Amino acid sequence: MKTRIKWVLLFLISGCLISGCSSNTKYEKRLKHELASGVRNDSLFMGLYFGMPEKDFYTQCWKLNKKGLIRQGDSNTTVLYEMKDELQYPANMEFYPKFKKGLISEMPVEFVYKGWAPWNKKLSSDKLELDVLKWYEKVYGNGFIEVKHPKHGTAYVKIDGNRRITIFKQDELHVWAYFTDLLVKKDWIDSSTNTGNTPVDTTKDLNK
Repeated sequence: MKTRIKWVLLFLISGCLISGCSSNTKYEKRLKHELASGVRNDSLFMGLYFGMPEKDFYTQCWKLNKKGLIRQGDSNTTVLYEMKDELQYPANMEFYPKFKKGLISEMPVEFVYKGWAPWNKKLSSDKLELDVLKWYEKVYGNGFIEVKHPKHGTAYVKIDGNRRITIFKQDELHVWAYFTDLLVKKDWIDSSTNTGNTPVDTTKDLNK
């Protein structure tokens, strides 16, 4: 009887250790491997990329705005792209980069399903997060792993060389995809829903 209890306890402890550590250990191994590869993946989306000068960012946004592809966000501090076909339902995608020494180093991207309401579960962030993940797998390839994020709970992460993409939920409505240049910043502090760009007015650059 004692032997049986001992084996059961050993099995439970082993299971807890594996389930609690495996995903984040896999992430650490992936991070180390990709940084050691020396590969650079600076591409983001819509012609934007890591290391892009701030002036060039505004020029590119102006060009996209002239084509009717983007416009200023409702708060005038972000760029808004209205998604029609990329996800299962129409959604808004808003973004504005963080600059390090005048160059793009991070890109927080916010997603919201249009027509969301607390009772409309098909447009909740639970569904939106999985839809964004599925779309990103098509655009950036498979290889996203599920991890326990220190600030946002469960998140999905993909690392390609210096480029890390982190997808996570903020609340019942908002989902974020956060692009980080790991050659600039390697920790999790970057993955915040507060982009720190609220004083910036993009209106002047998009409506020229």
